[in-house]
Amino acid sequence: MDQKVWLCGLALIARAASAQLSDTGSTDTLRLTRVQAVDTALKHNPQLVVAREQVVEARAQKLSQWAIPDPTGNVGLITEAGAPTQKPISATIAIPFPDKFRLNYKIGTSLVVNAQANYTALKQQIASQTAQTYDSLRVALRHHSDLTETRDLSADFLKKTQARFDAGTAPKLDVIRAQVDLAGTQNSLIANERDITTARASLNRLLGRPLGLPVAPADSLEVPAPLPPLAPVEKSALAARPELAGLQAQIDGAKATTTLAEEFWLPDITGGLEWDLGAPDAAFPNKNAIFSYGLSLPIPIFFWQHTGGDIRNSRHHERELEASYRDLVASIDQDVRLSYATAATAVEQAIYLRDQLLPAARAAYQVASTSYGLGGSSALDVLSARRDLVSAQSQYTDALAAANQAEANLERAAAAPLSQFHGQ
Repeated sequence: MDQKVWLCGLALIARAASAQLSDTGSTDTLRLTRVQAVDTALKHNPQLVVAREQVVEARAQKLSQWAIPDPTGNVGLITEAGAPTQKPISATIAIPFPDKFRLNYKIGTSLVVNAQANYTALKQQIASQTAQTYDSLRVALRHHSDLTETRDLSADFLKKTQARFDAGTAPKLDVIRAQVDLAGTQNSLIANERDITTARASLNRLLGRPLGLPVAPADSLEVPAPLPPLAPVEKSALAARPELAGLQAQIDGAKATTTLAEEFWLPDITGGLEWDLGAPDAAFPNKNAIFSYGLSLPIPIFFWQHTGGDIRNSRHHERELEASYRDLVASIDQDVRLSYATAATAVEQAIYLRDQLLPAARAAYQVASTSYGLGGSSALDVLSARRDLVSAQSQYTDALAAANQAEANLERAAAAPLSQFHGQ
């Protein structure tokens, strides 16, 4: 009777706990492979929309950076004895020294290149995050499968223990232990639902979808392919990481800014046109129009304010960026090496757990369970063997997740998919 009550109660809990998983079987569930998930995120993630708009803003800023100043106009009225005698109209324009246009254009270009590099870096980051979140969902679902199998094994063990107790070959304590073990497994399943829900919500956010929509992975969780050699991966990162391109653009812009500051003494070109509408021949303004042109030359009496101010600031900003670039090269190299070592270790651990620990744990549990059914092993032996099997399954699933996520992180560090390095 106790066994029936326990099994009925746990069945009700299992039905309620698995209700959250029912949406994966619905017709509107979005099923994606890992590659499709990354492609969808790169098309619909709102963070990338922000970065694209920033690129457009940089292009607009570039246009403003080297735009020709608008001319200015002036209209006047000169009167004598209450009667207007002159109606002068004038228009003037001041054009900076031509080389300043070149430098401002270069500064604006550096802003655009830096914004584009930031956009590319964000795309790589979103791709890596999506792949790792996709793996997190696969891991949570695999844990659910392992725990469901464990729950079935626990229920089977409870039946065997109850049968032995009814036959008088097992104490009541063994039945209680089996009931507690089954309840603990069911509790782990309930906790696993939270992990699945969280992983789905995170993946939906990266995909640009409402968080509550159902999504399910179409790929199984497997050990990734062996890693390529480190040398080509490292070379690719140092050549293709957008952070380096963005910082190099900032250096180019800083150099142009320094040169522009050093040209403070260069003259601007001025031009103007003026005529009087109150003149007798105002109907023909071209006859009395006055044209003027010349140079507007600054007098750098206080030149030290420029050399010690704008110019000095710009020169030291150049040196700051150059030092940052050298440090970034070392940081990227370290990032690649660390990501490579992490991925290599994770793959090795996953292979070891798959080929060594997991088969041994399954065999040990099978022996203990069979022996218990024949009246040999004790209940504690079976529970211990089952806990070892559950632990091995959990370790293997976590190792698969670590290996796949480490591979995604290495691709981010290399700024390229690892498949292109095989055979090099």
